[in-house]
Parts: sequence; structure tokens; C-alpha cells
Amino acid sequence: MPQGQPATVPDDGLTTRQRRNRPLLVVHTGEMKGKSTAAFGLALRGWNQGWSIAVFQFVKSAKWTVGEESALRALGQLHEQTGQGGPVAWYKMGAGWSWSRTQGTEVDHAAQAAEGWAEIKRRLAETEHDLYVLDEFTYPMKWGWVDVAEVVDTLRQRPGRQHVVITGRDADPRLVEAADLVTEMTKIKHPMDAGQKGQRGIEW
Repeated sequence: MPQGQPATVPDDGLTTRQRRNRPLLVVHTGEMKGKSTAAFGLALRGWNQGWSIAVFQFVKSAKWTVGEESALRALGQLHEQTGQGGPVAWYKMGAGWSWSRTQGTEVDHAAQAAEGWAEIKRRLAETEHDLYVLDEFTYPMKWGWVDVAEVVDTLRQRPGRQHVVITGRDADPRLVEAADLVTEMTKIKHPMDAGQKGQRGIEW
């Protein structure tokens, strides 16, 4: 795709502008690090365009605040104070989804994942956000916590111009087939191969 030019122009009856502005379903999968990092990079671009950003983290510990969360929350506050950029909503499974009416000490991850997906479906139906980052959402699908066919059907039929980015290993083939953009992170080398642990500013 040299100089941003598409390799082919489909005979779909759409204008170049209409085709350019189609909402995208993006999947970042593969065994290597960088899947979430790339998704949050898209969130930063979207925020700069004034988009409403919603992040749902499905697996990471609720007690673990990654650098992107702190940065995007700060940008959300900047939007509230100055109008710059767009609003940001961030939710983590295990912290209790903010719309949950009950809070318990025992966390049923499958139930919370289903609850999170139900809320995402509601927001998609109401075109509440411009960009959804569903971080590590491939795992609830792989583990059977949410129905893959329902997810794919919902995303294919989502109204408006809502972009969705899903991250995680082992993306289901049905999700891959439905996506507009799929990137597989493949490991060539990793510091952990040489016994080096994760470090601040790189892993979190």
C-alpha cells in the first residue's frame, strides 16, 4: 500500500469518502507484546480528533494501573476542564463495573465479563462512543464467558460510525474473518528470553 493508496478499489457503489469513513473492527492478536499498546495508541489518536473513547479491560488486575490508563484518564480530565480532545471512560473487570448494582468480595470473572459485554452491547446500540478498546477481550470469548457468534453478529450490525479495537491472544477465526484490520504480533526476540523482567515505562 505505497503512499497510503489502496491496492484495489472495490466495486461497492461507495464514494472514496464513504469508503474512507467506514467504521472499522480492528483485532490485535498474537503471542508477542504490544497488542494493547497499539490499541491505546489508536485511542490517543481518536482522543485528539475529539472522539469519545471507552476502554474495557477484561483480564488485567483491577489493582494494576497501566501507564496508558493514567495518561488517558488525565486526558479525559483535560477534556472536561478545557474541551480539548474527547471524553474518556475506563473500566476494569475486578474493580466492579461502574454500573454494577452489587459489589461483593468474591469476584465471578465469567459473570463480570458477561456483564461488561452486555454493557458494551447497550452502548453500541445507542452509539454512545466513537472508539471502543476491548482490551484482552479474546480471552472471555476463548473461555466461553461470552458467545463468539453473538459478539461477531453485534459488531457487524453496530449502527453509526463506531470503531472497535479488540486485543488478546488466540483470536477466534470468526472474529478474524469479521474484522477489517487484523494484526498478529509475532515474537522475534524478547528481553525475557535473556532473563530480563519487565520494567517501568516499557511494560507498564
